[in-house]
Formats: sequence, structure tokens, C-alpha cells
Amino acid sequence: MARPLSSRPQLSDEVAAHLREAIMSGALQPGQFVRLDAVAAELGVSVTPVREALLALRGEDMVELEPRRGFVVSPLSRRDVKDMFGLQAELAAQLIGRATTLISEQQLAHVAQVADELAAAEGHQELSTLEYEFHRLINKAAGSRKLARFLDMASRYTPARVYTADPEWRVQVVADHAAIVAALRARDANAAREAVYRHVKDGERRLLRHLDAVGMWTPGTTG
Repeated sequence: MARPLSSRPQLSDEVAAHLREAIMSGALQPGQFVRLDAVAAELGVSVTPVREALLALRGEDMVELEPRRGFVVSPLSRRDVKDMFGLQAELAAQLIGRATTLISEQQLAHVAQVADELAAAEGHQELSTLEYEFHRLINKAAGSRKLARFLDMASRYTPARVYTADPEWRVQVVADHAAIVAALRARDANAAREAVYRHVKDGERRLLRHLDAVGMWTPGTTG
């Protein structure tokens, strides 16, 4: 059972993140109704932030509101997932290409330190936090705030627990980070773009494999 969420102004954002991950991991599937009271009980909150979260997710086309019936998970296809990751890969490649010429030695040392910490990390929260921080530092070094913001928005559809629970991912992410750090140290923009693109597309492959396994796709949504 999920730990109760604390009462803060951004509580509805946290509920939305929880539901977004549930949808993208297949715990909630297309056509399934989301019960406000059940979600509220699971997270230890009132129904108000749950309703606010679902309204926000409606604006993202993650759920739909059916009159007199409630919120239902929107259709999601393999093509949708590929599109999401394709966008992430392109944005990440652009940002790291810029970072290779702009990142300072101090910033690069910090990126390498985070990579080392992740290699020794244990547990979902530590792994997901360090993975996010590794890429955040690189994107910040690119000096392109708006582009980095767009990537951050696209990346929130990546269900972290799917990856942190995968022992193969933990091995692969260490290798990916090493390749990225090496390219940054060499100031090789092409190698950096290729490394981060492969990293993101590996995430796409692993998520699609997971969603196949949990029976995510309904007839006509496998494209």
C-alpha cells in the first residue's frame, strides 16, 4: 500500500504523478474507470486533490470524463509510447549536444559523481532520484531553459518503477551513463547525442516489453 501523502499546496500534482505512472506502467489500463474514493484511500488523502489531479490529467489526454460515470483512462497505443520516447530522445540529444561545448569542468565532475552514486544505489527512490539528477545537470549545462523544460514535461510520462525494478536496466543505465560522461569529457557532441539517444530508446524498448507483458493493448491499439 502507498504511503500517505502529506498535505501540501502541490498535493494534487503528487496525486497526478502517481496516477500518471499507474497509467503508463499499465496498472491502470485504457477503458478502466478511476474511482476517486479508492485512489484517495490508497494515498491517504481526501477526494479533492484526486479530482483536481484527474482534471489535470484530462488536459493531458491521459483520462476522459464520461458524464454521470466518471473518469476513464484514455486510449493508449504502442505508437503513442513510441511518439513520447521519440520526442524525449530528440530533445535530449539536442540538449546534450549543446552541453558538450558549454559544460564546465566543475559541472562535469558533478555529473560523473552522480553517475557513480547511482552505480552504488539501492532502492527505487534513490535510483530514480539519481537518474533524474544525472540528466537534469546535463540539461542545465546546455543553457537552454525552455528546451530543458519541454524535455522535463515529456519525461514525466516515464514510469520510473518499471525501470528501477528491472535488474537488467540497472546494469544498462550504468553503462549508458559511462558512455555519456566519456563523450562529455571528450567534448564529442556526436558521440554524446548518440549515447543519450540510445539511452532513451532503450527505455522505450523496456517499457513496451513491460506493457506487452501486462496485456496493456486493446484490439486496434497495438500499432
